[in-house]
Amino acid sequence: MQKWLSAARLRTLPLALSSIIIGNSLAQNAKEFSFLIFGLAILTTVLLQILSNFANDYGDFQNGADLAGRIGPLRAVQSGEISQKAMFNAIILFVILSLISGVSLLFVAFDGQFNTKFILFLLLGVASIIAAYTYTAGKNPYGYAGLGDISVFLFFGLVGVLGSNFLQTKTFELLNILPAITCGALATGVLNINNIRDIESDARAGKKTIPMRLGKDKALFYHAFLLVLAYFSIVTFIFFSLNLKNLFWTIPMFLGLVNNFNKVKTLQNPDPMLKNLALISFFFSILFFILNSF
Repeated sequence: MQKWLSAARLRTLPLALSSIIIGNSLAQNAKEFSFLIFGLAILTTVLLQILSNFANDYGDFQNGADLAGRIGPLRAVQSGEISQKAMFNAIILFVILSLISGVSLLFVAFDGQFNTKFILFLLLGVASIIAAYTYTAGKNPYGYAGLGDISVFLFFGLVGVLGSNFLQTKTFELLNILPAITCGALATGVLNINNIRDIESDARAGKKTIPMRLGKDKALFYHAFLLVLAYFSIVTFIFFSLNLKNLFWTIPMFLGLVNNFNKVKTLQNPDPMLKNLALISFFFSILFFILNSF
């Protein structure tokens, strides 16, 4: 059991849940909130994230990235603790579980009506599953072409926040794009730290991430841009939503982001800052939820 928990990389779950919490907190603020929809959205997201982590473990070993002297934690397939066949079977299991949970979520959100919105969200869910698997697995993984950042920004930001909010409210608010950008930028920042850490091993494996293409110095500039974008977006959202009293709680977030950048810039192995930024995103989402509940 321990080896599967390790492969599931539970430390990534808070980051995955941040966008769902933000989307539902916006629904709470709009007085359109169902705990059942929220719970099913959380469950579906957890299943998709574990699926993604299993596929990442499987795909990186399959394509050689885990055999090129990675600095990060030892992977389950790489170490031999879990066989390739067992990991692939686990991926199939979580694809099925994600589909069951996702369809249940849509059934509840749309009151059992198999309408256009249901179909569109179902297709979006299928796209999420495909994206989770093909990031590093398969013949032409898009993560190896440097497209992982775009995928993370979309699914951990725009799709996560706006999609989960729509399932509650059945409406789309243009202003909600701003907190969605914050979530997406922070999640992309976490991926960027991971890729800065793995620049050398990714280069040997032919994994053309953005830091591998840019080099460490420019990747640090890119990281600074993501953190500034995240903070600027949430401050702008608070300003335009006329909740200026909430600006004070962004100060700890600002200090945390500055500290994160400084440590990523100075540490030889920035891996601890990966977890640090994920926790900043998670605690930001929890506080956002609390503030929108009163």
